[in-house]
Amino acid sequence: MSEWKARRFWTTAEVAEQGDGYSVLLDGREVRTPAKAALILPSRALASQIAAEWQAQEGTIEPLSMPHTRTANSAIDKVMPQHAEVAALLADYGDSDLLCYRADSPAELVERQKAAWDPMLDWAAETLGARLLPRTGVIHQPQDPQAVALLSRRIGALSAFELAAFHDLVSLTGSLVLGFAAFLNAAPTNRIWEISRIDEFWQQEQWGVDDDAQDVAERKSVAFQHAKHFVDLARSDS
Repeated sequence: MSEWKARRFWTTAEVAEQGDGYSVLLDGREVRTPAKAALILPSRALASQIAAEWQAQEGTIEPLSMPHTRTANSAIDKVMPQHAEVAALLADYGDSDLLCYRADSPAELVERQKAAWDPMLDWAAETLGARLLPRTGVIHQPQDPQAVALLSRRIGALSAFELAAFHDLVSLTGSLVLGFAAFLNAAPTNRIWEISRIDEFWQQEQWGVDDDAQDVAERKSVAFQHAKHFVDLARSDS
C-alpha cells in the first residue's frame, strides 16, 4: 500500500508580521510546526525563504524539498524545549575538537593538518578567546576547562534558530571551532568544509575514491551549506 502524502491545498504562500517575528500564511492561514506550534520566524528573510518553499510545492507536499521549513520546525519543536541540553551536547565538542587530534605520521599528512588547522585554532584563540591545544594521536586529553567553559557560554547565548543550524555546522565537521568559524564568517563556507575533510582527502589520495563514501560526503556538504544559509537568514536584519 502506498504511503499517504498531504496535497497542496493553498494558492498563495506569503509572509506576515507577527509580533516581533514573522509568520508564513497559506491563503491567510498560519503555517504550524508538526507539534502544532506557531511557526514564528526571527527574520523576514527566513520567513520569505520558507514561504518560497511552500509556494514551490506542486501536487503532494515533499518535505525533503523544504529544508528551511524542516530546520525551523526543529528549532521550535526540538531545540526550544531543550535548549540547555543541545547547547551542552555541542559544548562537549570543545573538549575533543577535530582540529586538536593530529596524526603522528606520515610527515605529509602531519604538515597538511598543521597548515590547515593551526590557523583555525589561532583564530579561535584571538576571536573567541579560547585557546585549544593540539595533541598527537587519538587518545582523549582534556582541554583547558576555562577555554571550554567560555565556548560553552557562547553556545548557550545562541537563539533556538541559531542553535538548530549551529548544531549541524558543528556535528557535520566534528569541530566546534569550525562551527564557530562558519557561523562568524571567518572563511568561505566551502573552505571551512574542505578544512574539516583533510583526513578524508588524504585517504582518497592513498586508496582511491570510494563511491559510497563520496555520496555520503556530498550529502553532508549540502547539509553544511544549508545550515550556513539558514543561520545567515535567521540573523538577517531584513
